[in-house]
Amino acid sequence: MAHERILVVDDGRENREFIIKYVLQPNEYRAQEARDGIECLEIVRRDPPDLILLDLQMPRLDGMGVLEVLHRERLEIPVILMTFHGSEDIAVEVFRMGVRDYLKKPYTAEEMLNAIERSLAEVRLRREKEALTTRLMNANRELHIRIKELNTLYSIGKSVTALLDLQQLLVRIVDAAISLTNAEQARLLLVENNALTLRALKLRGDSSARSTTEVVQDRLAERAVSTARPLVLNAQQLEPLRQMNPAAPYAALYVPLLIGNAVIGVLNVENLTQGARQFTDNDAALLSALGDYAAIALENARNYHALETLKAHKAPSVAMPNAIGRVAQPPELNSAARREISVLVADLRGFSAYAEQQTPEQALRVLNAYLSLAAQVLSQHAATFDKASGDTLVAFFNAPQQQPDHLLRAVQAALALQAATGQFNAQHGMEGLAFAIGVARGEAIVGGVGAPPNVTYAAVGEPINIAYRLQESARAGQTLIEESALQQLGNRVLSRKLGEVQMRGRRASVVVYEVQQLL
Repeated sequence: MAHERILVVDDGRENREFIIKYVLQPNEYRAQEARDGIECLEIVRRDPPDLILLDLQMPRLDGMGVLEVLHRERLEIPVILMTFHGSEDIAVEVFRMGVRDYLKKPYTAEEMLNAIERSLAEVRLRREKEALTTRLMNANRELHIRIKELNTLYSIGKSVTALLDLQQLLVRIVDAAISLTNAEQARLLLVENNALTLRALKLRGDSSARSTTEVVQDRLAERAVSTARPLVLNAQQLEPLRQMNPAAPYAALYVPLLIGNAVIGVLNVENLTQGARQFTDNDAALLSALGDYAAIALENARNYHALETLKAHKAPSVAMPNAIGRVAQPPELNSAARREISVLVADLRGFSAYAEQQTPEQALRVLNAYLSLAAQVLSQHAATFDKASGDTLVAFFNAPQQQPDHLLRAVQAALALQAATGQFNAQHGMEGLAFAIGVARGEAIVGGVGAPPNVTYAAVGEPINIAYRLQESARAGQTLIEESALQQLGNRVLSRKLGEVQMRGRRASVVVYEVQQLL
């Protein structure tokens, strides 16, 4: 039962009692009474019912008078008219004024109940429609919020991963955490020498974040490190902590920073004001996504800093060839054009773990050997080198010289690099090092990038991003390609479908294949 409220308006007490006792109460409707039209309008104006059962002939104000007032005051309440003196003219007039049904006295309880159900059916449908519309509007509003959050996260992620200066990066991560969660303060702690070190923070009231180096003990951060899972704490859960320390927060969120399965640090946001917003699972998801960006950026910055330090302090006997320099750089540095290209992104998996077990000089010699091997293979397939960052390199095809078979060239180069790496490992007894490769095709801007005298020929656009994401999803020794690009190769390639992959930075998932061999 819907438990609608029904107002019975009749000057006859017996009629009112009959309807309430034998129709409304047994069917769990809520009943109200009025003895004439004046009492009816007082109740309607104060608290409109769901349905009015209205007698036609009453003292002070009759049923027709009530209908006229309802119509004039735009009080759209369904009405069932009850009368001893029915006529066709009266029926036409009352239906014109919005009456839903018309019952002649005497009537049975069943007749009255059927009339009520018919009249309330439209009310119920309207309510369902209004509720559905409200839910739809709320869902749309929530969707817009999520889209705005994802766009903000993507923008922040791009700015974070572009930084190579470690101090700037630490501060930017903390600022980004506050921006993303609207927190009052944030901290970044890194695991260094088996201890948690506070490396950047922005406290409530600070105008900007700042870097620091302070070993701290934080039981909650340690739990996030040990479990490798986000930790969301509300005011009630933090109450025991505030009893020991009045400065403790009323809401806290800790997310671990992960590289593979290793936790390298913790990102923490807090609200210290009583009654402040509590963090949600959605906040945890957003901050975890930022943590992924931050962990990658921190690793890149550390690798870059280590390589720069090696270059600045290298021993004279250490050979450091410009491995990538052998990939031809084109002369068209003063022009820019939009062109379809194919992109190859290769990352040397296992090198970070290998480098930790070697001297810096030995690690650099090995890295250069693999990059030299990649440069040789790419050169053989007429690739244009874009850039190298640590153990990751990017090359593209069909610019500046046109190559009608540029996608096929990119796939051939990827497979050739995998084969050459396997041979190199066998000859030199190397284990655990192999390239993970992503290949993509699409339209990009190609031309000179940078400020003189450091202008280089490079590509900017969606295919570079896709190739990066595919490479991130690939295992060592794998070459991944998107379904739409694979279809353009026809039957030239033997591949294995891996399924749908949700790429970071893209709203829709893509179908990914592993390239196995050329046919």
